[in-house]
Amino acid sequence: MKKTISILIGLIIIAGIVIIAVTAGDKTQKEPTENEVFAQCIADSGATFFGAFWCPHCINQKDAFGKKATKLLPYQECSTANRQQNSLCQKEEIESYPTWEFTDGSRMSGELSFVELAENTGCALPGNIINDPINDALEAVEAIESSSSSAVITE
Repeated sequence: MKKTISILIGLIIIAGIVIIAVTAGDKTQKEPTENEVFAQCIADSGATFFGAFWCPHCINQKDAFGKKATKLLPYQECSTANRQQNSLCQKEEIESYPTWEFTDGSRMSGELSFVELAENTGCALPGNIINDPINDALEAVEAIESSSSSAVITE
């Protein structure tokens, strides 16, 4: 009888430990960040991001998303280890990095802002768009261009 009670108590303790471990695991799972949701949407849209590991503009484009979100991007490496273009990117006629290709067949080269990516993929902008350095730089250039074109020259 004592042996049966000891076994029963042991099973209850083991079951309790398993339940605690499972519920603790659920609490550590975090919701995806806005950039992760945006990156996944871009991938789901069918867009492709062609780049090269040594390309500073490709690195900047990835950095704009953050480390975890970058892993979700539809990235295709175009460079071999010796910095030659691989056969996939030759076949796709990729001429510069980064190059984004969208489902309608259009392409855009260079570091794209989140606004440009959203417009071309139909993805909702993340709420942290104010922290998009590429977009901020493009907006600054546009502001300079529009102010200089509307300037009145007097003699």
